[in-house]
Amino acid sequence: MRDNKKLFRNLAFFVLLIGLTLYILLKDQDVFQIFNILSSVKIEFVLIGIASILIYVVCEAINIGRTLRSLHEKSNFGRNLKYALIGFFFSSITPAASGGQPMQIYYMHKDKISVSNSTITLLINLSSMQVITISFALISLMFNYSYLNGVLITCFIIGILLNLSALILLLIGIFSKRMTKGLINIAIKVMKFFRVKNLDGKREKLEKELTKYQSNADYIRGNKGLIIKTILTTLVQFTAYYSITYWTYRALGFSEKNILEIITMQSVLFATVSGIPSPGAVGVTEGAFIEIFRSVYPESIMSSAVLLNRGINFYFLILISGIVTVVNHLKYGKDEDKEVSALRK
Repeated sequence: MRDNKKLFRNLAFFVLLIGLTLYILLKDQDVFQIFNILSSVKIEFVLIGIASILIYVVCEAINIGRTLRSLHEKSNFGRNLKYALIGFFFSSITPAASGGQPMQIYYMHKDKISVSNSTITLLINLSSMQVITISFALISLMFNYSYLNGVLITCFIIGILLNLSALILLLIGIFSKRMTKGLINIAIKVMKFFRVKNLDGKREKLEKELTKYQSNADYIRGNKGLIIKTILTTLVQFTAYYSITYWTYRALGFSEKNILEIITMQSVLFATVSGIPSPGAVGVTEGAFIEIFRSVYPESIMSSAVLLNRGINFYFLILISGIVTVVNHLKYGKDEDKEVSALRK
C-alpha cells in the first residue's frame, strides 16, 4: 500500500509539474495565436520528428537485444521495444530517473530473463548513453558557449559532473560484486511492490546469480566488438533524438540555421538539464530551451516552439510508453491471477 501511494504521488507530482509549466508558458501569451501557429506547421517535418523519436526508442531496443543475445537470453524485438518504453516511462515520472532500470529488470524477470543478465545489459546500455551524452555535450559546448548565461553554465557543469559520476559508478557496477548486489536488492523491492510471492526464495536465487553475473561481466569486458556496436548505436540514437529540435524548427517555417547547429545546441541543453532531479526535468527543460534558443526564434514564436518540440521529444513518447506500461501491467496481473487460481485447484 505504501509503495502504491508513492507511485501515485510521483504521478501526481509529475502532472502538477506539467500543469505549472504550461501555465508559466501560456500565462502571458495569446493562446489562440499559439494554436494558430501550431496548426499551420509543416506536417512533413513534424512526421520526421516523430520518426526520429521512434528511432531513438528502436535504437535502445536494439542495444538491449544485442547484449541479451550475447548472453544467450531469448528475447525478440517486440519485447526489447517494450523494455525500452517501460524504462522511458518510469524514468520520466520518478525523481532523477531512478525508477526506469528497476522496472525494466522487473519486466525482464517476468519474461524469464536472468536478473544477472538483465542487470548487466542495462548497465552497459546506460554506460554507453553516458559516454555519448558527455562527449556530445563537451564537443557541442565549444560551438555554443555564447548561448549560455551564468545560471545555465553552472547547470551545465553540474550536469556534466553528475553524468561523469554516474558513468564511473556504472563502470564499477559492471565489474563490482558489491554494486551488483545493491541493484538486485532494488529489484527485490520492486517485486515486493508488486506483491510477488516467496520473496525469500527469490532473493536466494538472485544472490546465487551473482557468480554468473561476474562471469558474464568478464565475458562482456573481453567482447570489445559488442561494446563498440553499442556505443555506435547509441550515437545514432542520440543524434536522432537531438535532431527533433531541428525538425520542429523547420516545421515552424525557419531554415536559417543548419541541422548541425541545432543538434549541438540541443545536446548542450540536454546536458544542462540532466542534473536536475525533477521527474522528466519538466519545467527546467522548457526554461532552458527558451534561454538557449532565444537567438533562434522570435519571441512571438518561442512558446509555440517549446510546445511543439517538447510535445514530440517527450510528451508523445510519455503517452506511448504509458499505454505500453499499463497494458503490460494488466497482462502480467492477469497471468499472476491465473497462476494463483491454478495453485488453489
